[in-house]
Amino acid sequence: MIVAFSISPSGGDETGGVSEAVAAAVRVVRASGLPNETNAMFTNIEGEWDEVMAVVKQAVDAVAAVSPRVSLVLKADIRPGYTGQLTAKVQRIEDALS
Repeated sequence: MIVAFSISPSGGDETGGVSEAVAAAVRVVRASGLPNETNAMFTNIEGEWDEVMAVVKQAVDAVAAVSPRVSLVLKADIRPGYTGQLTAKVQRIEDALS
């Protein structure tokens, strides 16, 4: 499965920024060893249900450590029997554009 998720604290720093809290969540994802990528809006992670959801929870906990309230947006592509789709899905689109 691939999960795209976004975690944000309820408030930002003195400029309204949330990058430090979000970076704590991304560190958790990267340390998981699961295939992942981060873009301007979401972090994508690929793996089995239990392992992906455990990482999402740990990432939420990392943000909750610095904020009394956390927002989580999550979208999942559940396709049993398929792996490597984090890059393969994008490659199929690129191939179709050629």
